[in-house]
Amino acid sequence: MNLSLSIEFSQLKSLITQCGIEEKIEIIHFLEKDTFPFRFNHLLKNLKSEELSLEEITAEVESVRQKRYNEKKSY
Repeated sequence: MNLSLSIEFSQLKSLITQCGIEEKIEIIHFLEKDTFPFRFNHLLKNLKSEELSLEEITAEVESVRQKRYNEKKSY
């Protein structure tokens, strides 16, 4: 059975205002899941990063490894 209900956006907001906190949290989680693909694509389009070379990545990894090794030695 398919049901449909037409309400205006202001009516929807009014209904949400009448909900309890737990219901509002459930609505938030629903909207987060429902809008995730859009928000993720928007984030990807707005991210600006310079390409890293394999050498730069390797140097950073080795730097972190050395730092962790030195921290373990000091204990």
